[in-house]
Amino acid sequence: MRIFLASAKLDDIRWAGEHGLADGVLTTPALLAEAADDGDGRGLLADLCRSTALPVCATVNAVNGADIYRDGRDLAKLADHVIVQIPLVEDAVHAIRKLSAEGVRVGATLVFNAAQAILAAKAGASMVATALDQLDAYGQDGLGAVAELRAVFSDGRMECDVLALAPQDATQFAGCAVAGADAVSVTPSLLRRLLLHPLTDRGLDQFMSELARGKSGRHA
Repeated sequence: MRIFLASAKLDDIRWAGEHGLADGVLTTPALLAEAADDGDGRGLLADLCRSTALPVCATVNAVNGADIYRDGRDLAKLADHVIVQIPLVEDAVHAIRKLSAEGVRVGATLVFNAAQAILAAKAGASMVATALDQLDAYGQDGLGAVAELRAVFSDGRMECDVLALAPQDATQFAGCAVAGADAVSVTPSLLRRLLLHPLTDRGLDQFMSELARGKSGRHA
């Protein structure tokens, strides 16, 4: 399962990349606006694409079909490793099809069930993103939706990845892998928390104590 870091901060992306803990970067207009010192989110996105060779998910700033297509083309020109994210609404379907036909990698967002996922893949999307937190808040099983999407693509032999968005903790993160997600997006804070466990801390304390006893024994 690939890990996409949900951040537009270069320091977070460098840290995750240098440690081999990220396979891609996921940005949103909100993340870019938050991280851009001068408010130029598109300029920051261009800098980010130049600073990393990892795939970068970038969202169109449009909802009208023609505008989605134009913005998607502009985003794709930033770098070869950009994945253009487009919300799966009716006006976007034709834009998804045109962009994918031109060789642009497209990820469909706002996908919450298998029917939507099938249509997104048929239109040409190479990845569909489903938000676990939104499904869970709506009273639905987020991990169950991920498993359903993966099963539909596998059974239908459709070449489309499932990206699980925003797991809330280590249990849900691991559940994404069990459900068959091809990729998962995590915040930098969650990525760091995934390295932690109370028993790991206890074991480290015990290990340090044993090292100290060993050193004192050699000097006795």
